[in-house]
Amino acid sequence: MEIAKDLRDFLMTRRAKITPDQVGLVSGRRRRVPGLRREEVAILAGVSTEYYVQIERGQVAGVSDEILHAIATALQLDDVETAHLFDLARATTKHAGKGPGRGRTMRQSVPEGLQALIDTMVTAPAIVQNGHLDIVAANALGRALYSDVFDRSTGTPNLARFIFLDDRAEETFPDWEKAADDSVALLHVEAARAPYSKAVTGLVGDLATRSEPFRTRWAEHDVVAHRRGTKQFHHHAVGDLALRFEGLDVLSSAGLTLTGYTAEPGSPSQQALQLLASWAATEATREGESHVRSE
Repeated sequence: MEIAKDLRDFLMTRRAKITPDQVGLVSGRRRRVPGLRREEVAILAGVSTEYYVQIERGQVAGVSDEILHAIATALQLDDVETAHLFDLARATTKHAGKGPGRGRTMRQSVPEGLQALIDTMVTAPAIVQNGHLDIVAANALGRALYSDVFDRSTGTPNLARFIFLDDRAEETFPDWEKAADDSVALLHVEAARAPYSKAVTGLVGDLATRSEPFRTRWAEHDVVAHRRGTKQFHHHAVGDLALRFEGLDVLSSAGLTLTGYTAEPGSPSQQALQLLASWAATEATREGESHVRSE
């Protein structure tokens, strides 16, 4: 990853989202750039224009946390964007001072007992993902919910690859635009945390080469924390489901997230989830019988 360029592009895209009126500045009539100028960000952050320009160019060696926080405040960054700014600054400094490092190990092993834990969640789909959106573990309902992703993948299923490269994705995820936005935003977060990971750079490079929608979103430099909310699914066997989700960090293995899904009690989605459980059990029985016959 080109860390200094990522830092520059992130700050430039954040500047473009803030108007002078939003921060109490006079906009004036002649403006050649959308949003704030560099000198306006510098004024708001309490630094010289020259110093801010150096930071935006990726020259962040020696820049204090206080200055980064001041820039984050000037650009009205939220908590996730602020953390991303700090990750980019750290990665840029490391690259400039020591050259590329190994970054965070991306091939995390699933901790012993985690599969057993999610297998006990018999009424709630659950999956475990790493930072670049591989699904590394799932319970029976989780595998059933993401059956298209599993069945149409070669090797470890990856949500970003499925969303941008599989023609079934828009059917599986009815709100495809949001699913696409979220997946790219999560990859941006991971790319800043582990900028020298071959898994991340390889995935981003492949998607950028093969998918125009991915390239467009990647250039926007949006980031997100995908911790809770509602997600829309369409399953070929049970129809539409609107499920609430909670994402929990797996503390025993940095970089893994356990996501569990539930349905509103008494809702059509709860009925569909019950049907999904029956479908999954039937499929498991068929697979078992097929395995026995093959032996």
